[in-house]
Amino acid sequence: MAAEASPLVSWAQLVGQHALALFFVGLLLAVGASGLGCVLLQRRRARRDQDDPSARNVGRLLGGYATGFLLIVGTASLFAVIARRLGPGRTMGLADQALADGIGSHTPAAALRAFGLFTHLGDPIVLAVLGAVVALWLWQRQARLLAAGWVIALGGNALLNPLLKQVFARARPLHELQVPQIEGYSFPSGHSSGALVAYGMLLYVATRLLPLRWHAVAVMAAVGLVLTIACSRVFLRVHFASDVAAGLLSGLSWLAVCVASLQFVRHRHANQPRGPRR
Repeated sequence: MAAEASPLVSWAQLVGQHALALFFVGLLLAVGASGLGCVLLQRRRARRDQDDPSARNVGRLLGGYATGFLLIVGTASLFAVIARRLGPGRTMGLADQALADGIGSHTPAAALRAFGLFTHLGDPIVLAVLGAVVALWLWQRQARLLAAGWVIALGGNALLNPLLKQVFARARPLHELQVPQIEGYSFPSGHSSGALVAYGMLLYVATRLLPLRWHAVAVMAAVGLVLTIACSRVFLRVHFASDVAAGLLSGLSWLAVCVASLQFVRHRHANQPRGPRR
């Protein structure tokens, strides 16, 4: 086991020493790639507008469900791999601790204060207020389907994450600067899953309601916000890196289910035959 863990632990120590620089590089790459991908996808869809509308809608629906299915299977598999490697003396546990120690020794206090502010954007109370405001706004706009999907997505994740925490019952990281002590289990990260579901669903709502020219901006903002909130949990050492990875994976799976369900209902409604007017 020690021989297996050694390369990963050494890599985690190296990442921890340069974590802040790697975070900024990764954030810029992720935001830039998401924006570019959105623009390319829009252009591809524009070229397809000359195709037969019914065939195009069916193809999009099937493609969306195939993508969602593969996404759920892939994220569930990665989640299972992470869970199997947790525990004292196991590969992931040793790497988690090495990364946390490296971050604690090499991250400036100013950066930690900044992460301390950003992390509150994933607090349950903040997401609850956001959920209520957006739900009321959608209901007033007569977007009842979006409002229902929004509430189910946020409410479902609020039930799913505590259930997973109880199943794995992993203790949080402990260090001398952690004041106040964070209560509750650590795996998977609730801030990570909650941020991904909430801001991911907000992105979906934005793509339904905003003009096309704002879609790339919305995608980049959502990606940047979710990654910053998730990484803040590791930098503040209230979660291990594997907790955050698992939180993002569980949130992504649930988000895929919610978006696919909404798309299915929208497609069925759009293709439902209209009865004669009376």
